[in-house]
Amino acid sequence: MNQSFLKADIPQLVSKLFVDEKISLISAPTWWDTNKIERLEIPSLRMSDGPNGVRGSSHFKSNPAQCIPCATAMASTWDPELIQETGKFLAIEAKTKAAVILLAPTCNIQRSPLGGRAFESFSEDSFLSGTMAAAYVNGLQSNGVSACIKHFVANDQEHERTAVSSEVSERALREVYLMPFMIAQRDAKPWAYMTSYGRLNGVHCAENPRLLRGILRSEWGFDGLVMSDWFGTYSTDAAIKASLDLEMPGPPRWRTALLIKHLLSCQKLFESDLDERCEVLLKYVQKVAAVSPEIVYGDGVERSRDDPKDRAFNRKLAGSGIVLLKNKDNVLPLKTVKNIAIIGPNAKGKVISGGGSAALRPTYVVTPYDGIVSAAKDSRIFADYTVGCYAHRFLPTVEDKLTDPNGEPGWRCTFFNYDESGKPTLELTNYTIQDTRVRLNDFLPKELKETYFIKLEGTFKADKTAPFEFGMAVAGSGKLYIDGKLTIDNWTKQTPGEFFYGQGSAEEKAVVDLVAGKDYKILIEYTNEMPADQQRSNSQPALMRGLRLGGAEKIDPETAIKEAAALAAKSDVAVVVVGLSPEWESEGFDRPTMDMPGRQDELVARVAAANPNTIVVVQAGSAVSMPWVDKVAGVVQAWYLGNEVGNAIADVLFGKINPSGRLPLTLPKRMEDIPAHNNFRSENGKVHYAEDLFVGYKNYVARGIEPLFPFGFGLSYTSFQISDLKVGKPSSSDASVSVEVSVKVTNTGKVAGSEVVQLYVTPTATHLTQPQQQLRAFGKAKDLAPGASTTLKLKLNKYAVSYYDDGVAAWRVDKGEYGVLVGQSSTDLPLKGSFKLDKSFTWTGL
Repeated sequence: MNQSFLKADIPQLVSKLFVDEKISLISAPTWWDTNKIERLEIPSLRMSDGPNGVRGSSHFKSNPAQCIPCATAMASTWDPELIQETGKFLAIEAKTKAAVILLAPTCNIQRSPLGGRAFESFSEDSFLSGTMAAAYVNGLQSNGVSACIKHFVANDQEHERTAVSSEVSERALREVYLMPFMIAQRDAKPWAYMTSYGRLNGVHCAENPRLLRGILRSEWGFDGLVMSDWFGTYSTDAAIKASLDLEMPGPPRWRTALLIKHLLSCQKLFESDLDERCEVLLKYVQKVAAVSPEIVYGDGVERSRDDPKDRAFNRKLAGSGIVLLKNKDNVLPLKTVKNIAIIGPNAKGKVISGGGSAALRPTYVVTPYDGIVSAAKDSRIFADYTVGCYAHRFLPTVEDKLTDPNGEPGWRCTFFNYDESGKPTLELTNYTIQDTRVRLNDFLPKELKETYFIKLEGTFKADKTAPFEFGMAVAGSGKLYIDGKLTIDNWTKQTPGEFFYGQGSAEEKAVVDLVAGKDYKILIEYTNEMPADQQRSNSQPALMRGLRLGGAEKIDPETAIKEAAALAAKSDVAVVVVGLSPEWESEGFDRPTMDMPGRQDELVARVAAANPNTIVVVQAGSAVSMPWVDKVAGVVQAWYLGNEVGNAIADVLFGKINPSGRLPLTLPKRMEDIPAHNNFRSENGKVHYAEDLFVGYKNYVARGIEPLFPFGFGLSYTSFQISDLKVGKPSSSDASVSVEVSVKVTNTGKVAGSEVVQLYVTPTATHLTQPQQQLRAFGKAKDLAPGASTTLKLKLNKYAVSYYDDGVAAWRVDKGEYGVLVGQSSTDLPLKGSFKLDKSFTWTGL
């Protein structure tokens, strides 16, 4: 295909389209591509999931990818410059996967840490979220890859996510939930938006004319592409008229020739409606193709990259997001110890991201154990390990213990069609895959019939003589054979379970006594048909099919904890790596509790009782309960950190880097303190945002509730003094405000470090309720040497003093005195100033 389309007149091109071509353009042929029209030289664009990497176009046979830290970890850097560099990094990664659209960033609001996708969103605070989202988008698009910012809007929980109506007041919608998108639109202009699955005040976002035509396109001036979330389109004419440009994925459910031509014939749609959507879509395709023609017109081959520079950047980013929460008696960094006990289920686990759309196959993983052992060796410190307890939901995958029939890593998957007698004899093709999570939702051989059969074959090598527990879950039906013996039957009998968002079975388990070094033949027979008597969840948008094989040594839970305590007792320091994983924190479901799964809390408490120098490293995308916090010496919030997780954790523990991460959300003492605690589940198809404006720290301040760790909090290995607050005289006009604030930051400690300075504004008296303080600016003093000082200049604009007045349907700035609070967290604001505005005004748009 030549590149004449890049200079085409789009309205003229639309006039040349046949009706069938128009219909094809506003839908998709596959899970990850837009339609091309060869007759008119219109190319297709490929997209891929983010936001913490670029998976590529197949769950089933994916190319390894760079996994970067999750959004909460990125926000913890409080460093927009670094996040902009991250966007540039991801653009290169996207192009390596032959993609020019990244379905990212996610900038919904963490109403509650229990939200299944909380780890995908930056913060509980709209200003921090929007600032980080804008930086991410700017970096991505500056390198020729379109951002698709999501999920627009109020996609803040997973329960009944395609049906639920988020009932939000107009003020909360504007000031809290739309604000991150508004800031990103103002400062970065994303080229595409993705709509939420659910409803906003009763109307699905994907067909909401007030949201899409009114706010996004008219008020904010957005002229780019709006696409649905996957299977998040719920109508034909309503969505098209609301200005949803693209139904994803394909083949389409709603934008078929049959449906649209029928709607044209009865004049529920007009061809001009199709023309409008096609014009927007083609301008978008032209824009993206023009900045990245080498990809759009390239070979379409997906590749992987693994460069030392990439590893170094990923390590830096991961380390920058780690938050040191507790450091009693300066137990960290580890400088003088002789031996370390490494304990915990996540220590050797490859916990790099949350689950769902964010999951990908990494090019490599440095586990916490790997990173700590390597750093300890460099420091001539002896490190020993024991697991302490298990915390998995499903048994860990076992791809690293398998080889296919040719001796290659992984196992062989062979596809079959059934013959006329119902036997799977017609072999189609086979693949070697390096994952025992086999997902068949976005890839199937073309010749495969509606009902099909697969065989998975591999050789499993035991690395220890011990009882080993295998587990298999299926969405479909399956049988596991080991050395020809039926070991697990998830075919003739099946129990409904949580696999594949509730569409699959429970994990059936069997214990096998293995001998170290011996090879065992693994065979799974699978069909995509479920037993006739089984009913599954219908609350998820896509039909999921696949299976999962896992396994682990069978341990006695009490013995494992006792061994951990014993190891801790004879060590100078115990590092306990605990938390969540993609099985517990994922798209598709919310967490029922803040408690860490399994016996992890008990493990921490008993290790701490055995060794007062216990340091807890928490891997989680949001807050977890810490009932042991007063009993341990150190707490490190490590989030999900991607490929370099182990090295980044070790860098902080051993002082190679001075931690500068600060919390982008409040960590509550108990679940009942969460502002959305009584209003988080969907009830009769509605979730009431009853906390209104008072999300996160704003609620804790208003109600006088002491958090476990406040928003913006984080420790350092040095100390800082913040002084010399100066608030400049405001300049304002009928529609703008500008106030410059400066503050001096001095490193008063003995090592170099970086400090985040946070500025909160308190409102002047108004006729509407206002939060007592809101984050309105921040800055980061980077790499200050001991004794060095720098002056940070923080700028406030009209957004810093505006609130939405739903009585006049506009933003309002009131004249009067505004307070300025500056410090190091939402509860530590020692510097106080103020400024006065002499004029009130209202405004709309951006």
